[in-house]
Amino acid sequence: MIDRDPAAVLAAKQLACEDPRVQVARHSFGLLEQLAHAWAIAGQVDGILFDLGVSSPQLDDSQRGFSFAQDGPLDMRMDNESGFTAAQWIAAVSTRELAAVIRAYGEERFATRIARAIVREQALAPITTTKRLAEIVARAKPVWERNLHPATRCFQALRIAINDELDELKLGLRQAVKVLRSGGRLVVISFHSVEDRIVKRFIRDESQGRSTPRSLPPRVAAEGLTLKRVCGPMKPTGDEIAGNPRTRSATLRVAEKLL
Repeated sequence: MIDRDPAAVLAAKQLACEDPRVQVARHSFGLLEQLAHAWAIAGQVDGILFDLGVSSPQLDDSQRGFSFAQDGPLDMRMDNESGFTAAQWIAAVSTRELAAVIRAYGEERFATRIARAIVREQALAPITTTKRLAEIVARAKPVWERNLHPATRCFQALRIAINDELDELKLGLRQAVKVLRSGGRLVVISFHSVEDRIVKRFIRDESQGRSTPRSLPPRVAAEGLTLKRVCGPMKPTGDEIAGNPRTRSATLRVAEKLL
């Protein structure tokens, strides 16, 4: 089990303290291969599961700063003992960079308008709480989506940027292929389209080959392919969503390592 969150690592160690098969490490996905070699399991793993995004314990703890449901410090770090907080990042970022992050990672069509409002308010007084940031974003959006808080996309984007989640995901996926044995399964659960798009393209490229311009002849034979798509995208059932509403945006994809 690999996780950057010290609280998650502590909980995992407590749950697995009596099972010698379980190894727990406080690291990012990008160190998967290195850890596999340290544990002497590289190339021997039957299955790897990536459970992406933020967890329910993180969302429910207002002190972590991931949610606007309760007011709390604007932190958003997966590892809340190192790195810049979201408040510190906002204090230093330019309008242009902030807009680019909100647009790319949050898929927010009012990204520029929101970024300008955040930078303007930051100049008046530091933005240090989730409630204040959510209120700024809500006021800046001229149109709200039904059943979606106006700050949702912005919070998602900032969290991804603060934790460098997409680059870590790309590193982890590439390393997972090396760590799996032949026939081993790669399983990924993502919770928004930005993550799922990366996973979808990775599995496609590793199982079909990268697409080529239409002006070039089609590939006659695929060489160097590492994965076979097994299933996906799979969405939660109505019963699963009823039992846990936070699963409603989950998407699962599965691939199998080739020889």
